[in-house]
Amino acid sequence: MFTKALSLPLFAVVLSAQPVIIKTSTIIDGKGKILTNQQLTIENGKITRIGPAKDKPTIDLTGMTVMPGWIDTHVHATWYFNKEGRYETGPGRGSKTTPAEAVQFAEDNMRVTLMGGFTTVQSVGSPDDKDLRAKIAADKIPGPRLLTSLGSLNENSGDPATLREKVRKFKADGADLIKLFATASIRDGGKMTMTVDQINAICDEAKKVGLRAIVHAHASDGAAASINAGCTSIEHGTFLDDKTLDLLVSHGTFFDPNFLVLHNYLDNKPKFLGIGNYNEEGFAYMEKGLPEVAAVLKRARRHNAKIALGTDGVAGAHGRNAEEFIYRVKEGGDKPMEAITSGTSVSAASLGLSTQIGSIAEGMEADLVATNGNPLDDITNVRKVAFVMKHGKVYKGGK
Repeated sequence: MFTKALSLPLFAVVLSAQPVIIKTSTIIDGKGKILTNQQLTIENGKITRIGPAKDKPTIDLTGMTVMPGWIDTHVHATWYFNKEGRYETGPGRGSKTTPAEAVQFAEDNMRVTLMGGFTTVQSVGSPDDKDLRAKIAADKIPGPRLLTSLGSLNENSGDPATLREKVRKFKADGADLIKLFATASIRDGGKMTMTVDQINAICDEAKKVGLRAIVHAHASDGAAASINAGCTSIEHGTFLDDKTLDLLVSHGTFFDPNFLVLHNYLDNKPKFLGIGNYNEEGFAYMEKGLPEVAAVLKRARRHNAKIALGTDGVAGAHGRNAEEFIYRVKEGGDKPMEAITSGTSVSAASLGLSTQIGSIAEGMEADLVATNGNPLDDITNVRKVAFVMKHGKVYKGGK
């Protein structure tokens, strides 16, 4: 049986070389169903069988609640607090951090995110994500499967022709998606900043080169222009009106409102205050934004929007990504199953990966998280992550 005393990296290698049998008592499958007393067979990083017990288990997760590895569709993997406890996005002018230290901070961010139950994240995004993605993919460092935009585009990134060139450059450099800012930050009021022509150029070119385009948009005008342009997902959407939500649903666009980012900024105010637009006025906007996020999530549910789960995880939020589930239930009115499904199968669909991750089914990646306590009974049980498996490898122990 699996014990904490085993060396996890060695155990992970051993498990990957032979079938692994996992005994469970409760599974939330990621699509809204509950399975009981099932045995999972894992081979070559995939789930190959789900059914009644027939073999001696390798790992015993009875008494725990087993779910697909959680997915965070919006993080900033390389943002951190420096040695002086101040926010940084990497080495540069005024930085207190060496390049080597910045790399270590980013690697630590990804390690604690994985240990917190998130086996896939989307970073939007920094050029430094590329090396981080490669190290994780090669299993040189522990971390969630990482998708990245490698950067972003905004109103100052050029005219439509230039923006198309930049989209093609991101594609050539290996970006998994395009990130654009259609509106200002909530700290600056969230007004529309890009023109319709700019938005159309980016989203159209992204589609041509086979990339998704996700959009930072707080206000309805910027969001509506992005939806009409064929962008994939609206991030934040704090001030979206019902007409825009209807438009979003009719186009099949995903929606990702975020609670943790605002709470994290407010909880860590001294570490951000005085840097850029992290001023008193900006913090006042963020505090006022929390009830707006709750209201738009509730309205989006009534409109039957496809709601993914992203935290906008910045410095201070890494490893605490599961708090988003809690905020969505306690403040946003989600049912626990809705929140969990958002962070599994819906998020997988938003990434274009629904045939690989986001649910527990035969043929899917063996990405699993197990908690002590059932989040359906008490959503705060998502804090009690006891077991994490990614692609059939165990990174955090069970009983």
